[in-house]
Amino acid sequence: MGAISVNGIEIAEAAVAAEMQHHPAPSQAASRKSAAQALAIRTLLMARANALGLKPAPEIDEQGKRETVEDALIRQLLEAEVKIPIADEESCERYYENNQERFKSPEIFEASHILFSAASGDPETFAQAVLKAEAVLETLKRDPSLFEELARKLSDCPSAAQGGNLGQITRGQTTPEFETFLLTLEEGQLCPVPVKTRYGVHALRLHRRVKGKLLPFEAVKDRIAAFLNEWVWRSAIAQYIGLLLAGAKVEGLGTPAPSSR
Repeated sequence: MGAISVNGIEIAEAAVAAEMQHHPAPSQAASRKSAAQALAIRTLLMARANALGLKPAPEIDEQGKRETVEDALIRQLLEAEVKIPIADEESCERYYENNQERFKSPEIFEASHILFSAASGDPETFAQAVLKAEAVLETLKRDPSLFEELARKLSDCPSAAQGGNLGQITRGQTTPEFETFLLTLEEGQLCPVPVKTRYGVHALRLHRRVKGKLLPFEAVKDRIAAFLNEWVWRSAIAQYIGLLLAGAKVEGLGTPAPSSR
């Protein structure tokens, strides 16, 4: 990548190096390219703001941080030249109807387990834990009423004090392996095989499953509006930058990807 310029305005290599901290990437070359593209777009926006004769009017955010002159000019430029429609209630309702799975309360599981602690990196100890769990499962298959008693006596989890009861669990609160088995069980069912996780081996029973309920539109419409407005804003900014790039002479790098940074 050689010298970089936008409509004859050169971007110093030192500026690219400084910008790289904001563009983490798998390689230094990728980070440099991303940083250079961002600076090219910023240079193009600043040139447009100056061409329009805009005067910087920095704002102060809720944390008391004041905009830089460049940030203020770019914000003012976008406010002046990019007209963004605000999501109306009809658009929000349509999005709600088409994406109802996103607006359900979390599914809740009430479960108990007996944990035989073992590190997965210790094959011998882990194999012993599997044998212990299998033995407990055989006992429980014959007499399910023994679950709490066995949990109190054998479980290596603090939940042993509650007879293995884990209380209410939602998705993402347990390990993926544990959750996979939890999702397959019926209410009251004892998992027929030991559940192997990074913490050891579990005997698992699901007591109750409470399915998520669809939240009313009124409860989520502000969230939907914020999402749609953000999406439209990003799309409009990207389109605007694309139009500026189409009429610009950018040298020293590939065509920059639109960005509002």
